[in-house]
Amino acid sequence: MKAMASLFSATATVIPRNLAVASSAKHPVGHSLPNSYSPPFLSFPTSKSNPRIRLTASLQSPRAHASASSSPSATFHGLCYVVGDNIDTDQIIPAEYLTLVPSKPDEYEKLGSYALVGLPASYATRFIEPGETKTKYAIVIGGANFGCGSSREHAPVALGASGAAAVVAESYARIFFRNSVATGEVYPLESETRLCEECRTGDVVTIELGESRLINHTTGKEYRLKPIGDAGPVIEAGGIFAYARKSGMIPSR
Repeated sequence: MKAMASLFSATATVIPRNLAVASSAKHPVGHSLPNSYSPPFLSFPTSKSNPRIRLTASLQSPRAHASASSSPSATFHGLCYVVGDNIDTDQIIPAEYLTLVPSKPDEYEKLGSYALVGLPASYATRFIEPGETKTKYAIVIGGANFGCGSSREHAPVALGASGAAAVVAESYARIFFRNSVATGEVYPLESETRLCEECRTGDVVTIELGESRLINHTTGKEYRLKPIGDAGPVIEAGGIFAYARKSGMIPSR
């Protein structure tokens, strides 16, 4: 259990291990990309045991993890949704929706339909369009202290249920980072620069986990991310309990 405990230490960014990426090209960080660059796309293997897992990714990415027996996902690609600093859990999923039970498939889907509904009216573009239950934004980009507020696990679950695969923020509230890893719903990635000031909602971006970088295809720029490290395989497995079963730390069901 020491391995699991180390994932939830005081430091959000942990030592990188066992992450790989399939990329069609290499480019220096901060340089523009050639027009011929073709971003890799993400695909997931089938898992009959978990009907929430989808098989392919386009501009609407699936939830963060594949089956517990698969190799780590290398790449996320899609539209990004940009928010500012101090996005709290009430904005991610208001308290009135916490009665929804994520373990029930229909309520899980409904929970996702309310993701980021608590954002103020100043966000003219909504994360989920009226009448829709899924977002078209695969990646959320935030500023400092993302996920502050209460300790509710519903916050990362709602983002994952909405169809988002990852959050990239300047920094996180520790409890949101821990809940993201524990539930396996979204990858909580940290940027080395304020990407919320570099990217705009609707930009097309690619995240390459193994290379720890984000590529903005709309602007032609790329940026370094902090490695996800040992938290990556836990999210990939589907959360802390799925990882513990896969690793033999606890008996399989």
